[in-house]
Amino acid sequence: MKPLNSEQFWQFACQLYSKDGMQTKLLGYQEQQGKNVNLCLLLYYLDSLELAVTPSQLSELELCIATFDQEALQPLRATRAYLKTIQTEISDYPTIRKELLSAELKLEKKQQQLLINTANTMIFTQRTNAENIKLYVGSELAS
Repeated sequence: MKPLNSEQFWQFACQLYSKDGMQTKLLGYQEQQGKNVNLCLLLYYLDSLELAVTPSQLSELELCIATFDQEALQPLRATRAYLKTIQTEISDYPTIRKELLSAELKLEKKQQQLLINTANTMIFTQRTNAENIKLYVGSELAS
């Protein structure tokens, strides 16, 4: 199997995320189940390539991004959420918000690279109709 390309994954993720209802679905997985949006996007990407992950591979993918998510992305999201609550007290809030969103997007892309680097160390099973997302979020929620 040819190695996965992080830029192709990024393009796929951006396109999928912008589809009707997908942002709401993915953020729902994040907020209600504590799932990682970039990992969800990777699982959809692997589905599109007809590559199936095993439960142990899924665990390894979760582990490879856990620290980065906890130490970099989650604090940035929390800062952005906090500032939103006091935006009337911050004169240049729109500028700060835009810069924080830009930084968050760069970190999201970095996290995707971490996922691709780890995925490229794995051997996936070729499977038509792979539904990796169901393994991660549960079959009743993945529809």
